[in-house]
Amino acid sequence: MKKLSEILPSGLILKSRGDTDIMIRSLQFDSRHVEKGDLFFAMRGSNSDGHDFIGMAIEKGASAVVCESCPAELSSLVVWIRTSDSSLALGEAASAFYDHPSRKLQLVGVTGTNGKTTTVTLLHHLFSGLGFRSGLLSTIRNLVQQREVVATHTTPDPVQINRLLSEMVEDGCEYCFMEVSSHAVDQKRIAGLKFRGGVFSNLTHDHLDYHKTFDAYLKAKKGFFDGLPEDAFALVNKDDRNSSVMLQNTKAAKYTYSLQSMADFRCRIKESQFVGLNLDIDGHDTWFRLIGTFNAYNILSVYAAAMLLGQDSLQVLTMLSCMEPVDGRFNYISGPRNITAIVDYAHTPDALKNVLETINDIRQHNEKLITVVGAGGNRDKLKRPVMAKIATDLSDQLILTSDNPRDEQPGAILDDMVKGVEAHLSGKVLVIEDRRQAIKTAVSLARDNDIILIAGKGHETYQEIKGIKHHFDDREIVKELFLTKP
Repeated sequence: MKKLSEILPSGLILKSRGDTDIMIRSLQFDSRHVEKGDLFFAMRGSNSDGHDFIGMAIEKGASAVVCESCPAELSSLVVWIRTSDSSLALGEAASAFYDHPSRKLQLVGVTGTNGKTTTVTLLHHLFSGLGFRSGLLSTIRNLVQQREVVATHTTPDPVQINRLLSEMVEDGCEYCFMEVSSHAVDQKRIAGLKFRGGVFSNLTHDHLDYHKTFDAYLKAKKGFFDGLPEDAFALVNKDDRNSSVMLQNTKAAKYTYSLQSMADFRCRIKESQFVGLNLDIDGHDTWFRLIGTFNAYNILSVYAAAMLLGQDSLQVLTMLSCMEPVDGRFNYISGPRNITAIVDYAHTPDALKNVLETINDIRQHNEKLITVVGAGGNRDKLKRPVMAKIATDLSDQLILTSDNPRDEQPGAILDDMVKGVEAHLSGKVLVIEDRRQAIKTAVSLARDNDIILIAGKGHETYQEIKGIKHHFDDREIVKELFLTKP
């Protein structure tokens, strides 16, 4: 428990009424979870406004309310705090409530459209392997050292973040590696956190269902770097045309990495195969088990971050050379008759293009590449035809299917995708709404040495339809089908 006056910075308080020295049991922004002694934050969201639930929070026992606009009649049962930004106030309060755990760790955030999960996961594996206690906050999983806490968002809410960081501090962790999504920056979920460094991978077409414009998406990513302190580092992919924008207003020390031009950290691909990559990194010739140019960027960013965190280059490269692909990212499954299936999370145009180009660069081209892909419902519709065009252009056979349709009709999503298929290429495209049947068709069409790419879901073990998550794992299904293929 903490005093209310200890957890809310005075600079965020426009006006207060009541005793701010009362003790607060916990912080809540969902009125359904409020209990006696809690501090309730009324926040304005895209689907609802927490101000509409202040009365419910008081009825359930809230001791204090933080809001941007107070009701006409103020209940005497609670302390009232008015602020200009409830989301910002929640982030700052959550940090203070848990004794500012991010200040006691070396917290490194990774942002960008693609590569976040791979980068933070490799960093966590690397520093754990180097003997450091470390934590992980990612799309796939949250780890306090090796103890897993289920992830529900790319970046959890501020209370969850600070609770997890506090657990890491209590467990003796020295580092934490964290995905930072554009939603998290825009919604101020990272407010109050002190970062030791920030890494930018790339910026491509994604999340425009939320941000509406690419410029707004860009500004959200940039906001993370704008907030880095002077004693942090800002590490960006120089080969991405938006990298310079990320560095424009940051106070942090600026560093770049690149495969294509001069940079602080350089890498050259010497050989690329399905078994791995041979890279020259800063003059060190090393084989890695990860596959493709996009992973060369991920490896280089991890190496660069480790150098900026004071680690030994040879130890870092030795550890990285032993690491396997991250769950759901270019997972390679061998089947009968030398058929290969690759399961990947690629769900944006750029990610899909990267995976398909990687496969085409490595393959012999005397075999067929069959791609199975869909697009998620309730998400950016503009990328659907773009993804279909990319997949059509770069595959020998394309099967369009469902991803997570969520609240949309699967057929309507597929209609959007089909618009991206040029008429003269329509003969190599099948539309099969049922995802299992689509994968089954791909396996049945595959002949000796063919390659099947199953894209879009990767590590996910469910398919979300009308608000219900049904068990569905692309990897399980293709392995099962391989067992019965003649």
